[in-house]
Amino acid sequence: MSTLSVKRRVVIPMRAGEVMAEFISFAGDDSGKEHIGIYMAGTNKTATVPLVRLHSECLTGDVFGSGRCDCGEQLEEAIDRINEEGGYILYLRQEGRGIGLYAKLEAYALQDQGYDTYEANEMLHLPEDGRDFSIAAQMLLALGEKQVRLLTNNPDKASQLVANGIEVSEIVPTAVHVNQHNRQYLEAKVKRKQHTLKFD
Repeated sequence: MSTLSVKRRVVIPMRAGEVMAEFISFAGDDSGKEHIGIYMAGTNKTATVPLVRLHSECLTGDVFGSGRCDCGEQLEEAIDRINEEGGYILYLRQEGRGIGLYAKLEAYALQDQGYDTYEANEMLHLPEDGRDFSIAAQMLLALGEKQVRLLTNNPDKASQLVANGIEVSEIVPTAVHVNQHNRQYLEAKVKRKQHTLKFD
């Protein structure tokens, strides 16, 4: 396993200057993925342990507001909460739970035929979830953070961080961003991967 170090920190005003964030690049990652850290100092910081969101890239949701997932809403929620409380978003270039954008579109086509998101990946001979969160642990260690409050509903993120030397002092659940297009997707995450989502 390679050891990461911080390469560059650049302050970028987000939301037309409403949020000031420090974008952080890393040296030593041989995957070529260009994962990025995003630090916000916190406008109402009360906790000493940073709030951290591991967010896997989702072009369709993060950029174009797709209703088929909850990724865009989760990212917006993370920006709001971490800007207030202080901490990091680790933006991981693991599109489609690690299968890539083109394969994700193939999986969407199968979901249109009635298969859930995990079944679709299996039919394409791809992993149900191919993400490796050990890279997030390396990023945190490079940033000097060994303890985090983790903003997630996904227990696998916490377990992978702990297995790679990060103490998760608290799991902070995200809101449930459900709509008519993504309910089956969210229900599959609960059923197949024990995500802690509670529907009304």
